[in-house]
Amino acid sequence: MAQPQCVVYDGGIAHPTDATPAEALADARRRGGMLWIALTSPNDDEVHALAEVLQLAPLGVATALRTHQRSKLERFGEQLYVVVQPSQYDDRTETVQCREVDLFVGADFFVAISSDGAVDLDRLRTLLDAHPDIAARGPLGVLWATFEYVTRGYREVMDGIERDIDEIEEELFGEDEGVSRRIFALQREVIDLRHATAPLPTIMDRLEHHVAGRNPSGEAPGYREIADRARYIDARVAAFRETLNSALTIHATLVDQRRNDQMSEMTRRSIEQNDQVKKISSWAAIGFAPTLVAGIYGMNFQHMPELAWTWGYPFAIALMAAVSAGLYLVFKKKDWI
Repeated sequence: MAQPQCVVYDGGIAHPTDATPAEALADARRRGGMLWIALTSPNDDEVHALAEVLQLAPLGVATALRTHQRSKLERFGEQLYVVVQPSQYDDRTETVQCREVDLFVGADFFVAISSDGAVDLDRLRTLLDAHPDIAARGPLGVLWATFEYVTRGYREVMDGIERDIDEIEEELFGEDEGVSRRIFALQREVIDLRHATAPLPTIMDRLEHHVAGRNPSGEAPGYREIADRARYIDARVAAFRETLNSALTIHATLVDQRRNDQMSEMTRRSIEQNDQVKKISSWAAIGFAPTLVAGIYGMNFQHMPELAWTWGYPFAIALMAAVSAGLYLVFKKKDWI
């Protein structure tokens, strides 16, 4: 059974407690403060039990239990249901790990649920402990701090991806055709990151409007700042995807060009070999003609009229020369030699 971690905030001062959520909520309301609850790797019954104590919206609870949600914001009356995806980048494997955290924000409570236990929810409280004034602003202040933590974490992820893209750009003009596999794999990780970051500008704009409506000043500068950062993150991640698409296209073009160059070189060598074969065959034919004539007159048959002919020998020599010259002229005309 996962035990909810409860912290009661009174004027921004944290009071960790081992009390049950119901007891901790009563204590927070008695103090006029807020209850912060963290639940790690809970089962369905534990989530339903907590929902019953806090009167969480049933639709939000059902959505949280489905897990594998993208970043989103839903409003149920005065309650907010938010999904954020803190991310980390493993530079060795070039993979982005996006983890889901479900948040329920009420008038006097803030619930963070890590369904797979991969996110250290205590780290989401570090900003609250360092700045009590944030916790003093209530659940919406804690929500701001959570988005501050999550969006600042994307900077390290994007820097890691950018370093690997720079390496890929240097490898593009090399001979390693395996770089296309690296581009495709990194492109898939960027798409996963885009799923986590693309909804953020809209979410933050809605939250800014929601919080501004509850402030006497009618403004929410903290949320506006994060909204601007979210738009920057979204634009930068989108640029990564475009860069990788271009890199993949360029690499495919370079590979095709190298293959075309190889085919051209093979064709050139084949033509040169054919020219050599023509020359060899031509000279072989020219040399074969005298051999044929000499072979015929060297058979020494008894009845060969030319053997007794006075001009027989000159005739044989002239015949050899004429045939060879004729073949030479024919092959020369055909540009074989």
